[in-house]
Amino acid sequence: MKDLVGGYYDAGDAIKFNFPASFAMTMLSWSVIEYSAKYEAAGELNHVKEIIKWGTDYLLKTFNNSADTIDKIAAQVGVGDTSGGSTTPNDHYCWMRPEDIDYPRPVYECHSCSDLAAEMAAALAAASIVFKDNKAYSQKLVHGARTVFQFARDQRGRYSAGGSDPALFYNSSSYWDEFVWGGAWLYYATGNSSYLQLATHPKLAKHAGAFWGGPDYGVLSWDNKLAGAQVLLSRLRLFLSPGYPYEEILRTFHNQTSIVMCSFLPVFTSFNRTKGGLIQLNHGRPQPLQYVVNAAFLAALYSDYLDAADTPGWYCGPNFYSTDVLREFAKTQMDYILGKNPRKMSYVVGFGNHYPKHVHHRGASIPKNKIRYNCKGGWKWRDSKKPNPNTLVGAMVAGPDKHDGFHDVRTNYNYTEPTLAGNAGLVAALVALSGDKSTGIDKNTIFSAVPPMFPTPPPPPAPWKP
Repeated sequence: MKDLVGGYYDAGDAIKFNFPASFAMTMLSWSVIEYSAKYEAAGELNHVKEIIKWGTDYLLKTFNNSADTIDKIAAQVGVGDTSGGSTTPNDHYCWMRPEDIDYPRPVYECHSCSDLAAEMAAALAAASIVFKDNKAYSQKLVHGARTVFQFARDQRGRYSAGGSDPALFYNSSSYWDEFVWGGAWLYYATGNSSYLQLATHPKLAKHAGAFWGGPDYGVLSWDNKLAGAQVLLSRLRLFLSPGYPYEEILRTFHNQTSIVMCSFLPVFTSFNRTKGGLIQLNHGRPQPLQYVVNAAFLAALYSDYLDAADTPGWYCGPNFYSTDVLREFAKTQMDYILGKNPRKMSYVVGFGNHYPKHVHHRGASIPKNKIRYNCKGGWKWRDSKKPNPNTLVGAMVAGPDKHDGFHDVRTNYNYTEPTLAGNAGLVAALVALSGDKSTGIDKNTIFSAVPPMFPTPPPPPAPWKP
């Protein structure tokens, strides 16, 4: 493999997991495309674009991005498996500052990795819309997205096949949702209707679980993008209504989006809430907040879609709910995360008076003291009862348990570890809720490359002269 410098470490370790990292970039780009005015108002637009570009520059390095066809991708840098009591130095066994790492960092290559490749395509395609004013870079992103999506479609397989390192940490359950999601983003980035035909193919939707339900239905995460794709394609129907042959499946996605939005409301019982009011999108399993921020983003965004389409609300069964209900849901969930919870604990580091001080993060936990700690030399900082010497400002930790409980313990990553994908959702949700509602979404930028849905009528005939 050539140079793989750059990109992002995933969480409290120094592994580059390209699957959740790509999803994080897709989410950030989506939030910029919809809400660039709000980023601008907060003085963060250039900053967030730099963050996205750092991620997409790296993704472009993980495959031969100038080629039209490829047969491999670098899927991961570093290894985290410590099962069976292995004491081989690696990214999870050791506790070191990233800049001090001296153990091997193997690159995991994959030759059939449809989920990863299609998610990378989504990230590159979405970023190409963010950078549309930089023609050369935008075209490079689109070309990379097309290449990697073609690879996803040609070489079928899950990137996290049994026994591989990714399977232990970011195991992808299926690649069908990424096909719908990646296809939708490529359609917006290129205007090429073959991508829309794919993204609206009923068989694809069926394989992705669009008609199935199940306990995780409607939960957007680094593993499953179906709920995001349904919202993204409902957008097309709301504003451009492309009609036949897409209408039937777009209407279905739109209805499914309505059902997902209903499931977020307290009146419905798809998801429990903790006593303190946090929605349990992962049904009481650990690390809940990453799912909550994604849902808050989708709810706020969808309410803005309905407002932009001059629609006051939507139906859940016979009952009509106003778009304000969705914003309220998003707001109460974000308020919980920012400190309005039984523990009065802000789960965003550095925000508020009371936030986690023992974040599971190597760089934050080792003091800046000119001493180099080796693989096991850093264990004393991992196990120290003292607060981290460095404050990881802005990091959202994994979150409380289903009883609103939280243990601020560095070694308990189920409470104290922040992740890239979680933070991308946090930023997206906060920007969607920022400012006042009247700002709303940018209705047209996402459609920049989409050709008119219907041919323009011919000009009227010239006036008749005898």
